[in-house]
Amino acid sequence: MVATTTGLYPLPDWAKDDLAELKGHQRSDLIDGSEGEAVVSAYETAREEVVDVQQAAGLDRIVEGQLRWDDMIAHPLAVHDAVETRGIVRYYDNNNFYREPVVEGELTPDGDVGAELDAAAEFVDDGLQAVLPGPYSLADLATDDYYGDEDAFLNAIADFLAAETDAFPEVETLFLLEPSLVTDSPADGGERASEAIDTVAEAADADVVVQTYWGALEEKVYAYLLDAGIDAVGYDLVSDHEQAIYNSNEYGTTDDVALGLVDGQNTLVETPAEIRERIEWFLEQTTNDFETVYATPNTELFYLPVNKFEAKLESLAEAATEEVNL
Repeated sequence: MVATTTGLYPLPDWAKDDLAELKGHQRSDLIDGSEGEAVVSAYETAREEVVDVQQAAGLDRIVEGQLRWDDMIAHPLAVHDAVETRGIVRYYDNNNFYREPVVEGELTPDGDVGAELDAAAEFVDDGLQAVLPGPYSLADLATDDYYGDEDAFLNAIADFLAAETDAFPEVETLFLLEPSLVTDSPADGGERASEAIDTVAEAADADVVVQTYWGALEEKVYAYLLDAGIDAVGYDLVSDHEQAIYNSNEYGTTDDVALGLVDGQNTLVETPAEIRERIEWFLEQTTNDFETVYATPNTELFYLPVNKFEAKLESLAEAATEEVNL
């Protein structure tokens, strides 16, 4: 049982205030690719703080926190030199927004995420976990003004993420966040998306988890996802636990599994006992003997107030410490 998270943490309250003052506008517009020394210093301090929070809670995997990702999982494109960020776009179906990344040139690797992981590694002895957008979701959130073809664009996104992954420091796990596989299912049933995910997974020297959320995958998309060379599929048990069980039992699953057990968008804090019941229910309902179960929130966590975020981490870690027969 491995307690971890999907990353994208809320900024500490002091950092929200300091960064808004330093940049002169609201957090949704903070990142412009040319951060000054004071801004960089504030993020460095906040990064160390959220690493400490995870370690104090007792999580088994530690993420960098993605505190600079004001455009959420669109961030790796939003800070790229070949991308122009345009108008504000609603982030899926909620009250968060991101700047539309419009790709206007070749997506060469820039090492932005790797640099964040290098910085986090200074405070993490072992158990470092990387977080990236999945290629399908990143392509879905972006606009292509360069490659000219949907297949070519998705392939370019996958190659870009693979090159970024190849530059990572040593990490234990890589979570690829793929909400668009649920909210905007691929027209071809998911074959190209699976191939793109496979491209990124092949570049990772770590266990690769594809975390889907805001519902369950359509059956065909799910079946294609299993063709990718990944170590674990993630299920959002908060949003649709019944379809998650159906997919797993009908089409099989991976040897490892990630369970979205904690609601990343609701301030109600789950108790360790409640989380534990969800784990046990899933294990009872499925026919697999899993090697590893990743116990996670179902979505990113930036939606939460800092005190609720910290409390949910503590509950998650405590729930995963009890012995279980996988």
